[in-house]
Amino acid sequence: MPATSPAPVHQERRRRRTNRFAALAAGVVTVGALAAAGLPGSATAGEDHRKGGHWPGRYQDVQLLSFNDLHGNLEPPAGSSGRVTEQHADGTTKTIDAGGVEYLATHLRQARRGEKYSVTAAGGDMVGASPLISGLFHDEPTIEALNKLDLDVTSVGNHEFDEGAKELGRLQNGGCHPKDGCYTDRKFKGADFPYLAANVLDEKTKKPILKPYWVWKKKDVKVGFIGVTLEGTPDIVSAEGVKGLSFKDEVETINKYAKELQKKGVKSIVALIHEGGFPASTSYNYDCDAPGAGDGISGPIVDIAKNVTPQVDALVTGHTHNAYVCSVDDPAGKPRMVTSAASFGRLYTDTTLTYDRKTGDIARTAVKSANRVVTRDVPKAPDMTELISKWNTLAAPIGNRAIGYVSGDIGNTGSESPLGDLIADAQLAHGKKLDAETDLALMNPGGIRAPLTYAAKAGEGDGVVTYAEGFTVQPFANTVNLQDFTGAQLIQVLKEQVTGPNAAAPKVLQVSSGLTYTLDLTKSGADRVVTESVKLDGKAIDPAATYRVATNSFLAGGGDGFPTLGQGTNDVVGLDDLAALEQYLTANSSASNPLAPPKADRITIVN
Repeated sequence: MPATSPAPVHQERRRRRTNRFAALAAGVVTVGALAAAGLPGSATAGEDHRKGGHWPGRYQDVQLLSFNDLHGNLEPPAGSSGRVTEQHADGTTKTIDAGGVEYLATHLRQARRGEKYSVTAAGGDMVGASPLISGLFHDEPTIEALNKLDLDVTSVGNHEFDEGAKELGRLQNGGCHPKDGCYTDRKFKGADFPYLAANVLDEKTKKPILKPYWVWKKKDVKVGFIGVTLEGTPDIVSAEGVKGLSFKDEVETINKYAKELQKKGVKSIVALIHEGGFPASTSYNYDCDAPGAGDGISGPIVDIAKNVTPQVDALVTGHTHNAYVCSVDDPAGKPRMVTSAASFGRLYTDTTLTYDRKTGDIARTAVKSANRVVTRDVPKAPDMTELISKWNTLAAPIGNRAIGYVSGDIGNTGSESPLGDLIADAQLAHGKKLDAETDLALMNPGGIRAPLTYAAKAGEGDGVVTYAEGFTVQPFANTVNLQDFTGAQLIQVLKEQVTGPNAAAPKVLQVSSGLTYTLDLTKSGADRVVTESVKLDGKAIDPAATYRVATNSFLAGGGDGFPTLGQGTNDVVGLDDLAALEQYLTANSSASNPLAPPKADRITIVN
């Protein structure tokens, strides 16, 4: 949609914070700290040892609670999406059920107990790709939940642009949906917290579409927050969602506004960056500073952290859905905290920023941080239970309808996943209904947001797949599109999985039955796709032949770093991808004959 600028964000909070209240249980903790744990000059909080005297109250600890990539997961996520892995000292691991805003609220409120200086921030993707309870209502329920969580500020993420800048402005400022209207008898009020979009500019005005930064104040303590999303957002969001917008370099933008904040007298600065890294372990409490600072993390956030001005004191990150608490050297060679709290509300990060009233800056050597698990063994927050019940009641007539049956869990993890195969097969089947000459289907892994689980989530019974569960898996409302490609183009598409923007973090497309090939990850670049191994129904792909390919509309536009998929011809547009999945499940499963999980054996991976 056109990038008409949303109305200016309110300058002050809409409502005064109510007293934050306590819950009863603590989370599981992992601690990472920067270099020395003590304050400068061995001073402790509240005193300054200088020339035999004291400076009462010089140092003030500020609690920063943060999380990222909630994606509208108000209820506990299903399957592996609702668990975290904990590593023990002896090398063993265990999984912990985690997530759900009823529990997140309890943990955050408990963490704030007794903390007079506490601020809560987020690293983007609060909405978008959301389960039915939120996505069906254009994520108004999630904004309501975040208001109740007392979120103070968040950066935008790429998914905040799924429905375009105008809809993001509505989530910020309130008002009923322009097409679907109001869902309840109360007008949607919008977010009580500012969304920050420092590097997202209106192409016409050249100005940020939302506030670039926000300053938290408590008495004489001030901390500035700058919010950015990844510069590559247009590559992973539909063209319509980012129409009329430009996305600028993260480092240049943060450095620009850090300088502006410094001129305004704000010397303590936190960057909220919707871009992330890849720790060497999937355990949430992995020590990514062993053997040295930042040695255990890689990915885009490392280069960003190394180049963001030393004026920024900490980086809250996201996007990759990984958990880490690391220290990465800034351009001056001094360690700086970089954190991420996984995704879906399974973790939150508890960081202590020690504010020096004499300098107005953060005593960086005293910064410490911990990722805490949002366990489900604590009391549920009653206000969140009420919120979920309200929206579930509205969604139930649509969401509770059975659309299929499965005989076991169908997971969405791994280079090739069983659920990826299932969805690709569903799109191939739909493609053949549109055109009997359809040869194959390709599905992007990022479009598969959750697994299908065998255990009943509500009262539908084990093995029953409801519309709500299907919506959680595929919430984007992409259409199934058919296009013609040459065999040479098809092989080039497969090579784009591991080259260009996907070179550092390969995006392995999920493939329909009949397409097989070998992906050799011991090689580099495009050579990782073994060209001679690419076959359709056992026959080698003919570079000169024409193949009819089904994809979703996001891929058909060249999304996710697959420009060749945007060059297809003879386009035909079908139903939305969820409808295709529903049709496939209905045709191929029943209560007496449920669908078995696919074997995920179409791509041979060599490591």
